[in-house]
Amino acid sequence: MNLRRALFAAFVAASVVITACGGAGTGGTSPSGTAKPDVIVGSTNFYEQITLGELYSQILEGNGYKVTRKFNLGAREIVEPALESGQIDIDAEYLATLLAFVDKDGKVAKPTTDPKETQTGLQKALDPKALTVLDFAAATDQNGFVVTKDTATAKNLKKLSDLAPIGNTLVLGGPPECPTRPFCALGLKNTYGITFKDFKPLDTGGPLTITALEGKQIDVGLLFTSDPSIVAKNFVLLDDDKHLQLADNIAPVVRNSLLQKDDGTLKRLLNSISAKLTQGELNDMNKQVAVDKADSKAVAAAWLKKQGLIK
Repeated sequence: MNLRRALFAAFVAASVVITACGGAGTGGTSPSGTAKPDVIVGSTNFYEQITLGELYSQILEGNGYKVTRKFNLGAREIVEPALESGQIDIDAEYLATLLAFVDKDGKVAKPTTDPKETQTGLQKALDPKALTVLDFAAATDQNGFVVTKDTATAKNLKKLSDLAPIGNTLVLGGPPECPTRPFCALGLKNTYGITFKDFKPLDTGGPLTITALEGKQIDVGLLFTSDPSIVAKNFVLLDDDKHLQLADNIAPVVRNSLLQKDDGTLKRLLNSISAKLTQGELNDMNKQVAVDKADSKAVAAAWLKKQGLIK
């Protein structure tokens, strides 16, 4: 995950300028009559993160919270300590990746392919840090395997297990280390029984893989599940129906001190985003920002309105 986000750091620095800004005046009042706490929303330096930060910020602002944005802060090595220290109050995270980051030795819990189990383990690891992981979305940002729409239609492919009977007629493309990696070709063989006719070493979910798919040099390619090219190129993301990949579902992580100041409205609002954030919805927003060059703020606002989460 860190590698993929690093690939886009230059893009973010060049094309996305987000300043730390908050609403004017003081925070609003909750239904119980108590003042709503001010909120600082942070993000790493990756366009998907900035859009997610806008979703969180705008739904809170739409419900009377004063929000300060501290986006594009850098890698997780910067953002997670900022969350712990109170420099920010909320950020969007990825269950398995964050658990591996905060519990590097796996002494508390290890990431699994089950999001609920991984969320439970992550919460145990976050308890000493006074942080809470809220509801996770269906949307993920993890290894995925895609085919062109023509290939999917011709061979009736919807899920990875559909590849097992015909894998020996197909060429897989991905990063050079893929054949020996448990979440790439090796995992496809061990979990799904898929053996490919050939493997073509390319890049890690990047332009070489996309070009090879379009040029029919490969039949199946490794991309990240939230890659904007899936929508832009009309690729078909095959369902990981036997759960090969670790659960990197997206979820907000919040400081306990902020939740304790609130009457439960903030938690409900953030969870309402997770409830509606599907893989397709996330990928479409990523495509609008990364490919169409739309502004993350406008994309987030349009999505929240479409979902009926803000007016």
